[in-house]
Amino acid sequence: MTQAIEQRSYTPDEYLELELVSETRSEYRNGAIVPMTGGTPDHNELAINLAALLKSVLRGKPYRIFGSDQRLWIPDRNLYTYPDIMVVEKPLQLQTGRTDTVINPCFIAEVLSKSTQDYDHGENFSAYRTVGSFREYLLIDQYSIHVEHYVKTAANQWLLSEYDEPNVTLSLSMFEAQIDIIALYENIDIDT
Repeated sequence: MTQAIEQRSYTPDEYLELELVSETRSEYRNGAIVPMTGGTPDHNELAINLAALLKSVLRGKPYRIFGSDQRLWIPDRNLYTYPDIMVVEKPLQLQTGRTDTVINPCFIAEVLSKSTQDYDHGENFSAYRTVGSFREYLLIDQYSIHVEHYVKTAANQWLLSEYDEPNVTLSLSMFEAQIDIIALYENIDIDT
């Protein structure tokens, strides 16, 4: 027999207070606190590979790169979240009254897992699109070589390019930089 667990609604301030003392990270979704699941070794490797590639191509340029420990506030959706990789153009903009929550990403990447792929394609991407500075989105499959690359081309218009081959190059329009898919998937065992 299962019992229904009472879901209580939290204010953003209550969430932030709880998050400061919590040993695990959680997202805040319009009153609900949602625990974040741990990643697989391949998930972490892909995120680290992307961060390293971005660090290399953005060296000396006015950007900062953050991993999944950096919180993002999306006020239009009443959402606090932790993207896998986020690039922010300098100067860094923080949520008013906070020193630990950014608000101005221009690039976000998510490594897909079976439990998050629908959310990252749908509700999460929809929330990210409400951020005025957001221009480019990568969705990276950890189970096969497949990268979805979305670029904002105009208001309410996004262009999708897909990459399924290891020996192709992805062009990041925001940074005028290239990333080799084979380098992104380095150390990932994929049956081709």
